[in-house]
Amino acid sequence: MILDNEKYIKVRGAQAQGARTVKEVKDMTNIDIEDDDEYREIDRVLQNVCKCQNVSVNEVVEAVKNGADTIERVMEETKAGSGCGRCKGVIQSIIDNKK
Repeated sequence: MILDNEKYIKVRGAQAQGARTVKEVKDMTNIDIEDDDEYREIDRVLQNVCKCQNVSVNEVVEAVKNGADTIERVMEETKAGSGCGRCKGVIQSIIDNKK
């Protein structure tokens, strides 16, 4: 299942503001989750930072824990953000929140 564009944008926006769980997305947006499949799809989106390079949140968090303190350094360590660049807000949120 793929989220419609409006929901995908809301999920990524909430993720860039620090949401890391579906509950946090729901609390930050007015998203209406229609069924369990959509819930799982939102969770799957939240586990991935960079779709272009297929980089997970955990990989970026590890890079930050290991000293990558700028988007550029995270890009060097993980390749996240080196494609279209739309994930840079999420990367910055991870750097800022260390989570």
